[in-house]
Amino acid sequence: MTPFSLNIRGKLENFNRPAVMGILNLTPDSFSDGGRFDTLQKALLHTDQMIAEGAEIIDIGAYSSRPGASDIEPSEETRRLVPILKAIRKEYPTAILSVDTFRAEVATAALNEGADMINDISAGNLDGEMIAAVAKWQCPYVAMHMNGTPKTMQDNLIEGTITKHVLAFFHDLMLKLNASGVSDVIIDPGFGFGKSLKQNYELPADLSALRPLSAPIMVGISRKSLVNKVAGTRPETALNASTALHMALLMKGADIIRTHDVGEAKECIEIYEAMHGQF
Repeated sequence: MTPFSLNIRGKLENFNRPAVMGILNLTPDSFSDGGRFDTLQKALLHTDQMIAEGAEIIDIGAYSSRPGASDIEPSEETRRLVPILKAIRKEYPTAILSVDTFRAEVATAALNEGADMINDISAGNLDGEMIAAVAKWQCPYVAMHMNGTPKTMQDNLIEGTITKHVLAFFHDLMLKLNASGVSDVIIDPGFGFGKSLKQNYELPADLSALRPLSAPIMVGISRKSLVNKVAGTRPETALNASTALHMALLMKGADIIRTHDVGEAKECIEIYEAMHGQF
């Protein structure tokens, strides 16, 4: 892990240890927790739990990107998102709130209502206005590698060494983002998004190859099929296997863990730091 900082509404937030991004899904059809937190009361209770367990960032999503998920209009995504985002912002004024969306329209609405950063699974490829919207707000931007769209990403998998492909993708993207005025960038290699099972395990082994990009590395493997297919688990029973992979990713240089299970991820970080003499 390399220390990094994020510009949160003009204030520099410094991170000297790996951070945890807690997942708050407002969707009815997400692969792990669809429908569990799609009301205001449930969302606030879960946010409170994740903050109490030590989440540095809360990532709020109102569009399911699981393979085969139903598409919804931006207006519906915004309708699901904004009232709960506003309530969370009011209840937790100092929390760092991220919004998981690939749509500039939704991102702009979220930033207007108190979001601090945008987490885009398409790295600007699904909405040509996204990069300009992020540049206007000068907010942190998580850019993820995905081959295709959520509906097509598993149809035409990338051949060859995946790490070289991902590295080249981010090299070109960083040049584009910097030229557009976006400088606060977090990169996400996109585990499970348009990659074979073998490639999903090549990426953790080679994660340190992304370090020359000089951007914090976020990883999102929590309870995903890449874990379940190897461990023989289901999303609801995949905590232990997810934690094992989290430790491997920390040892390869992950800076941010995006997870459904905040407390367990924080424990993983504590053990990782103890192994490196950071008591």
